Amino acid sequence: MAGYTKRQMIDYYIEIGPVLLPHVAGRPMTLRRFPEGVDHLNWYQAQCRGRPDWLPTHPIKTATGETHHYCLINDLPSLVWVANLGTIELHPFLAPAVRPDQPTAVVFDLDPGPPADVIECCEVALWLRQYLESGDLTSLAKASGSAGLHVYVPLNSEESFQKTKSFARATARLLAEKHPDRIVERMTRSIRRGRVLVDWLQNDPTRSTVAPYSLRGMAWPTVSMPVTWDEIEEALSRRRPELLTFTAADVKERVAEVGDLFRPVLQIKQSLPM
Repeated sequence: MAGYTKRQMIDYYIEIGPVLLPHVAGRPMTLRRFPEGVDHLNWYQAQCRGRPDWLPTHPIKTATGETHHYCLINDLPSLVWVANLGTIELHPFLAPAVRPDQPTAVVFDLDPGPPADVIECCEVALWLRQYLESGDLTSLAKASGSAGLHVYVPLNSEESFQKTKSFARATARLLAEKHPDRIVERMTRSIRRGRVLVDWLQNDPTRSTVAPYSLRGMAWPTVSMPVTWDEIEEALSRRRPELLTFTAADVKERVAEVGDLFRPVLQIKQSLPM
């Protein structure tokens, strides 16, 4: 264990808040809480229980007809409040609360099935990027902070979840058909060994994905870090997965050097092909 304390976690979120907050503000948030630390019980929390009066929430009706009131983390005090609950991971929805039917991006979660690892994910990410570019779509990537990579296609246009999910599924299926020995697009565990799952199911109005710059609930305080395509290519060519592993201690210097590499996800406007 790294011996990373709750105080250090809160300090991290205070320090990185100005870069992180634009990616989560105004979006319903699922909280992954570890109140006793990463080696103890944890859970994903939807209901924004016990919140202070000044912290806003957003209601979302579930498939069972229940209504959950999700936290909206719009400012630094809100971020500190959820961190103080033992929230290590921040998982915002793909659509803002004001336009809950309009996702601002398509996301592909590249998840390796051991013995495959993030290096195999790099190869798949580059194939995915090439396919997206063939349709004039710009994409950006981040290390998940866990085992794989996330590839985002910014939209910021009037696209629906029905269209984004259909597009993501068709893309994942096409890649799996083209590289059947390296890629799967179905969750079935028996077929995932040594291959990379291109998970398109994240593109659902009920799903949330870990935020850029969020810590992860790991033995070491890894971070879901935006990376460049050049960094992905280098990690693949050198077969060095550690080049795509970042901890809380790396973030301040990296952001000072390269800025917010994921800012274009909030800015680029694109439409999916018909």
